Amino acid sequence: MKDGTRRTAERVRRHAGPDRVVRRRPCWGGVGVAVLCYCLSLTPSLLPRAWWLQGLVAGVSAAVGYAVGAVLETLARLLLSWAGGRVRPRTRRTLWAALGVLGAAAVVTVTAWSVRWEGQVRRAVTLPPHIVWWQWALVPFVAALVVALLLLAARVVRLSTRVVVHAFGALVPRPVACATGVVLAAFVIVGIVQGFLLRAALDAIESGASLADQGTTEGVHQSTLPTLSGSPGSAARWDTLGAKGRDFVGTATPRADIAAFTGRPAKDPVRVYVGLRSADTLGERAALAVRELERTGGFSRTVLAVMGTTGTGWINDQGSKPLEYMWHGDTAEVAMQYSYLPSWVSALTEDEAAATGRALFDAVYTKWRTLPAGSRPRLVLYGESLGSFSMESALNGSPAALVAETGGALFVGPTYDNPLWKTVTARRQPGSPEWRPVVADGAHVRFAQVPADYGIPDAPWGEPRAVYLQNGSDPVVWWSPGLALRRPDWLDRPRARDVSPAMRWYPLLTSWQVACDLAGADSVPDGFGHRYGTLPTSAWAEITSPPGWTGADTARLAGVLEPLPEPGLLD
Repeated sequence: MKDGTRRTAERVRRHAGPDRVVRRRPCWGGVGVAVLCYCLSLTPSLLPRAWWLQGLVAGVSAAVGYAVGAVLETLARLLLSWAGGRVRPRTRRTLWAALGVLGAAAVVTVTAWSVRWEGQVRRAVTLPPHIVWWQWALVPFVAALVVALLLLAARVVRLSTRVVVHAFGALVPRPVACATGVVLAAFVIVGIVQGFLLRAALDAIESGASLADQGTTEGVHQSTLPTLSGSPGSAARWDTLGAKGRDFVGTATPRADIAAFTGRPAKDPVRVYVGLRSADTLGERAALAVRELERTGGFSRTVLAVMGTTGTGWINDQGSKPLEYMWHGDTAEVAMQYSYLPSWVSALTEDEAAATGRALFDAVYTKWRTLPAGSRPRLVLYGESLGSFSMESALNGSPAALVAETGGALFVGPTYDNPLWKTVTARRQPGSPEWRPVVADGAHVRFAQVPADYGIPDAPWGEPRAVYLQNGSDPVVWWSPGLALRRPDWLDRPRARDVSPAMRWYPLLTSWQVACDLAGADSVPDGFGHRYGTLPTSAWAEITSPPGWTGADTARLAGVLEPLPEPGLLD
């Protein structure tokens, strides 16, 4: 018995020793597919990339390609063995030599050619096409480092699995030992990633976001105006609004600025904001928002805007200020925080955004309906990015509810999961592109990337009006899980003006590329990526049709509302 145990231990040391991690020779199938995936990863995507990000994208792509190629080669060997054949050593050496020459030539050639592709993408978003060649020459080296690290991690996992399999092999049949080893290895890996690495990362992000939410932006101060939440008479105390809530109410447009712009007397705009710390439960926060609107006189204003926030509670000034100028301050805007985490983390728990949007809109709408029909304010919706998802969820994704329950809506940079956006886009008329669809002859809903798009189609635009602002190069709009397996319609011709004509769709790879574009979605000029600049100004003019307002007024206001640096997707 002791001899059997000793022999088992010897087999474990011989077949699962640490040397197997580094001495395992690569397979030519894995290397071949890895080179192919590296080359494809350099093809154009939606947005320009920094050289280090391209190296990371290429490295991960090549590592996945290696895994796929290794599996394919293993299957080929099994089939060949089953057929009674084998690959001769001379043939194997020839294959390796050919792969070495052709692979190296492909890497060098495609890396050099990708400079031209990158220049095309940069020109599409009006950036100078110039690229620092020596930085781009580092792309294959960064990719190689990434591949090496990922393969090393994979070999460590395989070694651990093999140790478990051989340990159990002395006690149970080999098939049972293999299954047990794989299950245990998977359990440990998932436990480490989710329970330690991911949890630790999320805890750190949450801790940092919580601290940031308690701060106040320099230059933002508590107001004494009764028309604002957080003022001395407000039930939503200043210290409970969160950093982005304090920004929202603390930067309300002064009536003196409005009067100076319009040349007419103006009111102090109403801005209501309820933070996560303003009340304990979602229902209590929604009820508090309504009470704040009553206290500030929001229900007696001409326009009442219910606004969705991004993950941290942010509302873009480009979406809130135009209404105040256009309607001489006779406006009320209300918003409610659902998270203080960055948007890309909050997007993982969309239920909170959806529930908050529904709770806020339902509470405001219920009170609004009790008002005399002739004296109700015009009720409109606004949301950008995850905020648009929140507001669409308030309507349960129903175009009928949009028409029946609102006086208009503006949705900026919608996400792939926006329920109403998906519904109306799917109903677009044949021949209209996905990036600028025409729905029901533009009777109520229109899509735009530039102001001229409001006139498409050339048909009557009834009331209420809804506008979607979406750039052809915005990865927030166009990334979706389905992109991995299905070619998207937005790559059909004609394409949006800011999408490179050289961009192609590849299974899995394009989804990964567009996901990586999210990192640079805010690093491009206004009008491209996830940056919409002052375009909401012209959209609000089209949606609400202020009396006496002209196109010249829109242009002048857009000049006044110069965009400030916007938070990125991390906010």
